[in-house]
Amino acid sequence: MTPKTTPLRDAIVFALAVGTTAAAGTGVAMAQDASTQQPTNLDRIEVTGSRIRQVDIETEAPVLTITRADIEKQGFQSVADILQNISAVGAPAISRAAPLTAGENVGGQFISMRNLGAARTLILVNGKRLGISTSGLQDVSLIPTVAVERIEVLKDGASSIYGSDAIAGVVNIITRSNFEGATANAYYGQYSEGDGETTRADFIMGFTGERGSLTAAVEYRKEEEVFAKDRPYSAYPQSDRHPTRNWTTVSQWGVINLPASLGGNRVLNQGADWRNIANYHALNTNTGATAADTAGSTVDKSNTNQQTHLKTPLESRSLFVNGLFDINEFVRFRADMLYTDRDAERQVAGYPFQSGAAGPIPGGFTMSRDSYYNPVGTKNGFATPQDVNFWRRTWEVPRVDSPSSATWRFSTALEGSFDVGERIFDWDVNYLYNNNTVHQENYGNLNVDRAKQATGASFLDTNGQVVCGTPDNPATTTVNERNVIPGCVAWNPFIPFGRVGDGGLTGNQPLQDWLFQRLNSSGETETTVYSANLSGSVATLPGGDLGVAVGYENRHEKGRFIPDAQAVTGNSTTLAGGPTQGGYTVDEVYAELFIPVLADMTMAKELSFSVASRYSDYDTFGDTVNSKFGFKWKPIDSLLFRGTYAEGFRAPTINDLFGGGSQTFSFFTDPCDTSFGASATNPAVRANCARDIVNANTYRQLQQGFVTAGSGNSQTPVPFFSGSNDQLIPETSESKTLGTVWSPGFIEGLNVSLDWWQIRIDDTIVADSPTQMLNDCYIQNDPTRCVAFTRDATRGFVNSLTFTGINAGYREAEGYDLDLGYRLPTDRFGNFNLSWQTTYTVKDEIKTDTNPTTPPQQLVGYATSPGFTGTFRIRSNATLSWDMGAFGVSWGARYYSGQKETCLSMTLFPEECDNPDFRFGNPSPAQARAINELGSNTFHDLEFRWQAPWNATVAIGANNVFDHVGPVLYSQPSANVSYQGQFDIGRFMYMKYQQRF
Repeated sequence: MTPKTTPLRDAIVFALAVGTTAAAGTGVAMAQDASTQQPTNLDRIEVTGSRIRQVDIETEAPVLTITRADIEKQGFQSVADILQNISAVGAPAISRAAPLTAGENVGGQFISMRNLGAARTLILVNGKRLGISTSGLQDVSLIPTVAVERIEVLKDGASSIYGSDAIAGVVNIITRSNFEGATANAYYGQYSEGDGETTRADFIMGFTGERGSLTAAVEYRKEEEVFAKDRPYSAYPQSDRHPTRNWTTVSQWGVINLPASLGGNRVLNQGADWRNIANYHALNTNTGATAADTAGSTVDKSNTNQQTHLKTPLESRSLFVNGLFDINEFVRFRADMLYTDRDAERQVAGYPFQSGAAGPIPGGFTMSRDSYYNPVGTKNGFATPQDVNFWRRTWEVPRVDSPSSATWRFSTALEGSFDVGERIFDWDVNYLYNNNTVHQENYGNLNVDRAKQATGASFLDTNGQVVCGTPDNPATTTVNERNVIPGCVAWNPFIPFGRVGDGGLTGNQPLQDWLFQRLNSSGETETTVYSANLSGSVATLPGGDLGVAVGYENRHEKGRFIPDAQAVTGNSTTLAGGPTQGGYTVDEVYAELFIPVLADMTMAKELSFSVASRYSDYDTFGDTVNSKFGFKWKPIDSLLFRGTYAEGFRAPTINDLFGGGSQTFSFFTDPCDTSFGASATNPAVRANCARDIVNANTYRQLQQGFVTAGSGNSQTPVPFFSGSNDQLIPETSESKTLGTVWSPGFIEGLNVSLDWWQIRIDDTIVADSPTQMLNDCYIQNDPTRCVAFTRDATRGFVNSLTFTGINAGYREAEGYDLDLGYRLPTDRFGNFNLSWQTTYTVKDEIKTDTNPTTPPQQLVGYATSPGFTGTFRIRSNATLSWDMGAFGVSWGARYYSGQKETCLSMTLFPEECDNPDFRFGNPSPAQARAINELGSNTFHDLEFRWQAPWNATVAIGANNVFDHVGPVLYSQPSANVSYQGQFDIGRFMYMKYQQRF
């Protein structure tokens, strides 16, 4: 059968043809020069979103294709970066600009389509699932770029085809096969500031024969770190606009916490004798939180950004092998193997040790009155010796996490076709095994018991050394007098950073070795899948062949993550957490129909429908059925209308159900705060707060260091606890799309599509947030939300809080995707190619409770909303390329619309608060706040290419060529600094070299 061609068909066929064969000169034997192309019969192919192979690849659902040629003509070289720059992709689940992130997923890179969460985007490799973590996240950093032939992005739900998680969309990474020859690539780049060096080298080779092929590729990639101190907007807690504001009082200078009668919190004068309490001055607590001095003071404080990563480093090594073998003319054997070893690192400032909040026992511990280094203890002549609390940020030893992972992925398939009469059926049986092991080493957290011993009783021995213990515990024949507590080294936490001796931490390696232990956590996940599929045509209808596909899949997921024993017991200052271990099995069957009703008729060049349904049976929660309906109508050859309706679901993950939980120093906004909380303007909220807070009329939220918070969304001074919930049920979703594709014959090479989309997710599994819990309790006056936290009886701050995943509320998003492609070949001026994708989000709202009176939070246009990262209203990417002879140029523009955030302070900084009245009449009390509106941002990319006569390509370029810097964002979206974590952090210049053999 030779299918009829149309302008619309030709445009889409060309895009896929480029993706399934190699660009000229890449060494693939299957490539065909444009000048020698002849009319041929088109093979039936399978496009992401359907299991039915068809000649016609125009689908009812929008699919974006990124070809090998697209990848090689840009400066972004990792799969994660390439996908992150798609306009339909939202904020990353774990940003490399957020080094404070903890847990098993640190170091990975995850894709969140529509900004609905990475666990709601399904990642496939050659149509099969990528392995998951216990949190259900799929790490695309494991896929080497050299192995990628093309990427298909289905911007629609597809649970009826692929099962759980395909709610926001599906990313299908198709790897290279049938490669002939060899190609080597080298890439090097760095920021214009001289940091963030990126090195990538890869090599691919393959051969094809009469009955099969073998393709093998290796890749090495290394990206160096960038420190926050090396950019002005991230060098200070609130950027270079307020360089001395909001520094932390839990500092490298050390603080002794004395009773108010003895002077309260005090700091040793620089260079003074630590023994005399008169040499200690009152702690300077001015962080700029009051009108008296909005600039704040750096005295007695630390700027933690000086030791923190702005962009975390990454290094990976990958091996990919693909093999095909035709057993006979009807059966083919296919196998893929992938191995990736990845190392990452994240660094944050030394730990803010507060003895009164250290360890698993509430109240922590105190420095003993019998410590040699206690200036108000028994050893230094103080009239009323006493135990004391203390603070000391261990500036000498920054906290460094070094997560590594090793992934083995192996898939095999037998596939073929057979005829029944004149009808062709395709079949395949598949096996997939994916194993991912993770190991995390942490250094820089203190052993609480050892810190207690180091500040416990100690004395000066006869050798003039301060040792842990007491003189009435004399040395024995087995214990040296200098180690009454074996190995213990006495600590003077009041000696500041930079001062050597007197029991201080600087230059004192024995003390550092005693206090700091290397912590080791480990984990492993396994995915095992057996599947079988059968597709073909069973009847002929007026519009063509009735296509059908059926299949079965058995999938088993199991995983564990075991924190270090010190973390499990809470004896380390790292976030405490219990072990996670569990698994589940699911059996699934599906059926799909493609129903061509009409063809080649007036106003019905094509009219077809598709129906699919999938039954899933889980051994955890039970079963579910999800279906999908789609249509295509082509009234004329150049115009297509299409639409879909799909049901979807997301099953609870291993961590959701079986997670051991962990401590977390959450960022939150207390609605009872009388400055930036709802209590500031709402008398009813103030009255509700008075139930639990004695000083409700003057109450201020406390942040790290137990000092007044300088702004909303501040970090708790005591750890909260996040746990699992084995009663969770699946999320359910409904998604709809309606669009049109136009390829006018009078403008050859132009292809335009516009699609409306809407997704609603119910029974959302949300990581309940402290902000939301407190808002529900005090703003919504929901008593069921007031039982999982307590407040300090005197000062009123939240001193304990436990939150879990819950099924609550919904999330609904709606918008439009506009895609435009235009190819203009010319005889005299070369070939031009324009690709432009835009996503316009009309609505993204979330409701995280079951209270019918609670309005949802709005995320569109916000940098952050309480507990969530906001959604850009518009993201748009355009690429214009020109190629002529041996030369080529690509120019790209990445546009992000403006955002708004809570004002830093409407009172203190009115010039940074252009809409203070926004708080009045806002339908969501949680968002009733004064806001600052910030403008849009565009980043421009440029690349020059030259095809060398020795069969090589040389390219130079720059991402963010104009060195554009985004605005200061104090709410820190996708970051731990006052900047947008999705934005470029400087001009990145690079060079590439490709040699073909």
